[in-house]
Amino acid sequence: MNRKNVSLGTALCLIASMSWGAMFPVAHSALQFMDPLYFSFFRYFFVTVVLVILLVFKEGKSAFRLEGKGGKLLFYGTMGFTLYNFMIFSGQDLMGDSGTIIASIMEALMPMITMVILWFRTKIKPARFMMISILIALTGALLVITNGSLTFFAMAAEHLVPVLFIFIGAVGWVLYSLGGSQFGEWSVLRYSALTCLLGTIVSFFIVALGSLFGLLQTPDWHTLSSVKYQMTFMVIFPGLIALLSWNAGIKMLSTINGILFMSVVPVTTFVLMALQGYKISMNEFYGALLVIFALIQNNYYQRKSLRSLDLAENGALKKAL
Repeated sequence: MNRKNVSLGTALCLIASMSWGAMFPVAHSALQFMDPLYFSFFRYFFVTVVLVILLVFKEGKSAFRLEGKGGKLLFYGTMGFTLYNFMIFSGQDLMGDSGTIIASIMEALMPMITMVILWFRTKIKPARFMMISILIALTGALLVITNGSLTFFAMAAEHLVPVLFIFIGAVGWVLYSLGGSQFGEWSVLRYSALTCLLGTIVSFFIVALGSLFGLLQTPDWHTLSSVKYQMTFMVIFPGLIALLSWNAGIKMLSTINGILFMSVVPVTTFVLMALQGYKISMNEFYGALLVIFALIQNNYYQRKSLRSLDLAENGALKKAL
């Protein structure tokens, strides 16, 4: 990792996180007309079509060779594009208006989930500055969402099953984000396209079986037409642009550093709500400042670590000469 990668990776992860922050209010509008599972499937069906076309033109048909990694690609694709979307939008839909808020705050838990998974996997304790940054960002995000009131937690407890759905979805996206490190020699486009393709195929079989057994209502043309604007937004911004930006940013920063930007998601959601007439309180304002401070602090220490590494390498080179 170098300083240029840190800057570009930071910008890409920020673009992705802000796009996802805008996703939940838009999804809430669409879910009034369409089943969350079909909404998720159609969203990434269109994203998949675009990614596949891009991959064919940029890397050719050979890029679709799985190279013995089909099982991993299927797993990570299912985690990212089936489990995450099905669970998080189902939970949001079940909770109604409050689902938009709780779905966005659960995104802010992803850095903590990532840290725990990596700690368990590697048995290596995360850097102290990283743990502090995650805790500060989580505190800020909670302050934004709860507005300093404990009634938020009471509301979440009353909707235990939907909250559990959203949490499971968050874990799914963390696992998908961690999976990219196992495909470091692949381009971001190739990893994104193949995992999205396989995950969308899994989603298709689930919604098809759901409709076959009468568990899901297949949307007609009128239903699809009624959510065309929301679907267009979801495909372009939180779908295509956010996915490619996220995978590229994670590749540059590492998962544990990049996923800290998920703390921006609930802040973005509230900013959009404010633009729609929602009045931001001082608690929410201070919470947003904490998230921004945490991101700046983490970025500063990343750069400081790189400078220390450069000085050490230069010192070793001078001694060798």
